[in-house]
Amino acid sequence: MQLFVNDLTVIDFSYLCPERGMVGESWIVDIILDGRLNEQSMVLDFGRVKKQIKRIIDAAVDHKLAVPTEHSYTRVNHNEQQGTLWVDFMRPHGGSIHLYCPADAFAFIDAEAVTMASIIDYLRAVIKRELPENVDAIQLQLRTEEIPGAYYHYTHGLKKHDGNCQRIAHGHRSRLYVTRDGVRDTAIEQQWASTWRDIYLGSADDVVPIAQLKRSAQAQAITEQSHVGYSYRADQGLFELAIPRAENYLIPTDSTVECIATYLAQQIKQQHPHAHIQVTGFEGVGKGAISLA
Repeated sequence: MQLFVNDLTVIDFSYLCPERGMVGESWIVDIILDGRLNEQSMVLDFGRVKKQIKRIIDAAVDHKLAVPTEHSYTRVNHNEQQGTLWVDFMRPHGGSIHLYCPADAFAFIDAEAVTMASIIDYLRAVIKRELPENVDAIQLQLRTEEIPGAYYHYTHGLKKHDGNCQRIAHGHRSRLYVTRDGVRDTAIEQQWASTWRDIYLGSADDVVPIAQLKRSAQAQAITEQSHVGYSYRADQGLFELAIPRAENYLIPTDSTVECIATYLAQQIKQQHPHAHIQVTGFEGVGKGAISLA
């Protein structure tokens, strides 16, 4: 007997990629459970699937940075006293990425690359440990939202957030709608989607000199010319990041979706001062903010 739940959850996270750098993603999760009927004549109660398994999946990957531990670029070092990790991704030609964060900010994937297949293997192992004996197997499907127009991948961190959004390197794959005088302007949408392709959206308040970061030995050679440094303390601990300047975009506010939509509306308004601008910005799948200018 098989039990299925489509659209169980959306995992919003980022991962390290040799070619693209730090990539924000939003993947929709579908699940099928293979098993025998229990004393309630069920494989598993739908309520338990939607709450327990969703909680397991979210805790394992959602709002984290997925790190391919088997890739030759990856270096991980522990600060045992602080419960904090240095993660260095040693891409060449000034493209290295360096983090110092609480351990819970990372999902360590035992693979050379973070892919849907490697994340499925990781999640299947985590979920199976907490399922009842009558459940024999798990099938997971990860998929992206179908977006006919412009979209972009971004990573950010929200230091003021009281939940997991405070983690400095989590992200989203987000569509973008822009109207000018009530008419959708796909050219402007594509312009910003291209500008923000695989971008880190940082807040100006969080920028610090590279020399102030708690850098690992692998990060000692980076400079202000090659990287932007971020540091902030939130409820979960100290979060620090050094990201290549070419993969960074600085905004003057926090990087909530409300602030992102407002920033875009203001920037577009400057280009079209006599037009009525509306920006619908998305944070992953099915949620976002609308800003007018």
